[in-house]
Amino acid sequence: MNDEKRDTERIPIPGQVTGEVTVFEPMTILDMSERGAQIETTFALHLDSLHDFRLSLGTRSVVVKGRIVHCQIGELAQGAVLYRTGVEFVEPSDHARAAIREFVEAQKDARTMPAIVDAEIADEL
Repeated sequence: MNDEKRDTERIPIPGQVTGEVTVFEPMTILDMSERGAQIETTFALHLDSLHDFRLSLGTRSVVVKGRIVHCQIGELAQGAVLYRTGVEFVEPSDHARAAIREFVEAQKDARTMPAIVDAEIADEL
């Protein structure tokens, strides 16, 4: 990139300066409550580490910060290790909390609704 296109001058940094990058990786949500979730990933997450999680909740999507409370090997699938991890949501916004609550309640309602069976009303004999 040409220096003339930059808004500000870049200054060389002596020594080593490090940082981190957030990369969204796929995960499977196994179960969820308003306060946290159990997820499955192909990689381990460190205990007490903080991460941003993007949750696709039906038609809504929210990003919440979560703390890793446990992580263990869940199973081996097709030669790959799957990790089961407990995540505690940390200070979710009101918007995120409401979206999670509504999604969890909808899942509860769908689970407790009686199954619809095709049937006919027979004439009384």
